[in-house]
Amino acid sequence: MILARIILGFLAVQPMTGYDLTRAFASSATYFWSADKAQIYRTLVKLVADGYARIETVPGTDAPDRVVHHLTAAGREALDAWLASDPDRQPERDAFLARIFFAGDLDGADLIRVICARRADAISVRDELRGVRVRTPHPDPRADRASWLRSMTLEQGIRDHEAHIDWLDELLAGILEGEKR
Repeated sequence: MILARIILGFLAVQPMTGYDLTRAFASSATYFWSADKAQIYRTLVKLVADGYARIETVPGTDAPDRVVHHLTAAGREALDAWLASDPDRQPERDAFLARIFFAGDLDGADLIRVICARRADAISVRDELRGVRVRTPHPDPRADRASWLRSMTLEQGIRDHEAHIDWLDELLAGILEGEKR
């Protein structure tokens, strides 16, 4: 259901093909919600069948026709209802945290290697997000609230990764201190 609502959100920004949606996920939503190409296309079919989106076939010139998805009035209502509903807590599923939870008996060098790999990944993603921030204007919330809210989700992603890196540093410091004993 949430994937469908996220897709409706993208269609509210502008009509898109399945390919456009896949690219939009890869360049923005992937930092807070993952979906692969098959999930996106399956969900688009259902959205059209449910009347939340409609398709327009745009003839291609020297290329295949494009199937562009548009948000319908019913889709706008469903999106607005979801956006205005009480926030629902999504259960976290983080395999790394599960590893750390049970890693008490793991060899110290192996544990440090795993944590350092996670830290390097977190730094990489944080730096990617910072790069997006540099390339993306930070709009005034009074002039363009929609763009401002999207930029604020980017800020949250950066802050989440910075906090995670700080936590990993604390974790490493504690393990290294324990190894000295």
